[in-house]
Amino acid sequence: MKKVIIYMSFILVFTQMQAQKDFQGMAVYESKTQAPKFEGMRGGNRDITPEMQKNMEERMKKMLEKTFILNFDKSASIYKEEEKLDTPGQQGGGMRVMMNSFMGGGGTFYKDVKTKSYTVDKEFMGKEFLVVDSLPKLNWKLEQETKQIGGYNCYKATAVKEASKTDFRNFRPKNNDDKKTEEKKDEAKKTSGETKTNFEDNFEMPKEIIVTAWYTPEIPVNQGPENYWGLPGLILEINDGRTTILCSKIVLNAKEKAEIKPSKKGKVVSQKEYDETVIKKMEEFREMNRGRAGGPPPMMGR
Repeated sequence: MKKVIIYMSFILVFTQMQAQKDFQGMAVYESKTQAPKFEGMRGGNRDITPEMQKNMEERMKKMLEKTFILNFDKSASIYKEEEKLDTPGQQGGGMRVMMNSFMGGGGTFYKDVKTKSYTVDKEFMGKEFLVVDSLPKLNWKLEQETKQIGGYNCYKATAVKEASKTDFRNFRPKNNDDKKTEEKKDEAKKTSGETKTNFEDNFEMPKEIIVTAWYTPEIPVNQGPENYWGLPGLILEINDGRTTILCSKIVLNAKEKAEIKPSKKGKVVSQKEYDETVIKKMEEFREMNRGRAGGPPPMMGR
């Protein structure tokens, strides 16, 4: 009898260990970014009618509403935008890929919390890059505030992070004092015969962003959407300035397992090298656009 009990205990422990090893989950996230308002465009923008302005804002709003799938296990995850068919009148795939690069998107975002590294494949200006780097370490402050998301008890955590210069979701309108200063500079340049693009001067990139996360210890994995991680439970909601990412569905231990592996396509670069490439190209855009009648940047279209 004693041998049977020992055997049954061994089987139970082995089954639990195997269940933990094979543990996998899937979470669906809805990402929405507050679209910038274009009423602040000054000076030489009289050719842009209110209808054109409204149309630009609507198109930007749709571009900034996305659905992502996070497949995760105990140590790694892949985060990828859900593919959708283009509707008539929408921008083509090439333009969408370029906009994704500007708006923090990419191909497959792979996170390994054991090695504290990430890999993400990105396409920018017709070139494929494989960004491989260390996961950003945020100093999370665990709060006492709680709320329910999809039936899960969630706890609040906050952190401050440096704003990415290549994630244009972080652009925000300048305040009135900044605008007055820029207007004085514009007047000085007009008298000296210089002209420049007014559109871009209405917006600025903040140095830091306050991040608010809601995580659930009921799903004890060190994972979350995008490059967020480091909390004692799956992150179900993130707000980092103008963007909110909210989990809408969770499936645990489905019969079909997803392959959680990093992409291997593209030129391997660090995050810093990739950012420098994007910033250099944006500077070229600015030079090309300088002197035009204050219209929107080329990537915005009309």
